[in-house]
Amino acid sequence: MLNQFITYLNTERRVSDHTVAAYRKDVSSFLEFVLVDSAEELCEISYQNVRGWVVKLINEKHSNRTVNRKLSSLRTFFKWAQKNQFIGIDPMLKVKGPKQEKRLPEFVKQEEIEVLEMENLFPEGFSGIRDRLIIEVFYQTGIRLSELIGLKQSDFEDGKIKVLGKRNKERIIPITSELSTQIEAYLDNPVYKEAKCESIFITDKGKKLYPKFVYRKVNYYLSMLTKLTKRSPHVLRHTFATHMLNNGAGLETLKEVLGHANLSATQVYTHNSFDQISKIYKESHPRGGKV
Repeated sequence: MLNQFITYLNTERRVSDHTVAAYRKDVSSFLEFVLVDSAEELCEISYQNVRGWVVKLINEKHSNRTVNRKLSSLRTFFKWAQKNQFIGIDPMLKVKGPKQEKRLPEFVKQEEIEVLEMENLFPEGFSGIRDRLIIEVFYQTGIRLSELIGLKQSDFEDGKIKVLGKRNKERIIPITSELSTQIEAYLDNPVYKEAKCESIFITDKGKKLYPKFVYRKVNYYLSMLTKLTKRSPHVLRHTFATHMLNNGAGLETLKEVLGHANLSATQVYTHNSFDQISKIYKESHPRGGKV
């Protein structure tokens, strides 16, 4: 039954491997909690069982954000089960998650990620060229980790890249001439050419990158640029979005570039931009300096 659900995620929803692993872990944990191990027993699950699981998770000190993510996995699972007639009534209909604490996205300050600050961070040779390009592509495009790993040579054209995002939604992101030149030089590197790999980004051994490899690289280089405790590819995505807004980008434009389904997901970055708005106000208004 669980394997059927995972097959559905892979073939119909076509979600990332990371998301599939999270769904499997969450649903498996719940089914173990309610002692259900067959499709026939699914119809016996009630909303009280789900609430009991939520109480258990909270008692285990899971954050509200984590609990809500796990409940999201269950919602997808039970919708699938209902659609496939494993259950009649969806037990999630009467379940609400705990109130989620608001957490603003962390980002690297603009002065910390200037070109001059990055000049001497990267080693010589192919690995240094690749690592520098990984950081630049994240920062200059705001793409997700899975999207970077999925980039192929055919997705790159001078001045733009094609990205396959969530729900297999394709979007085109413009890039600077400098970044285009960097990508062309990287693709022309003898080490890359010898690998004969369709993916743009590869390991030192010529294989397609994997999430832990990228995360480790980003964490390492950001540790030399910023004092942030969280240093991940997603922080660079937040950094891209915040700097774009700070420098005049509109929310609708940013929404399209980031690949957000709803504008509400993009609006969270406006909170981070308030400091910049305040700074501009003080510099621009005749009485601003007295505020």
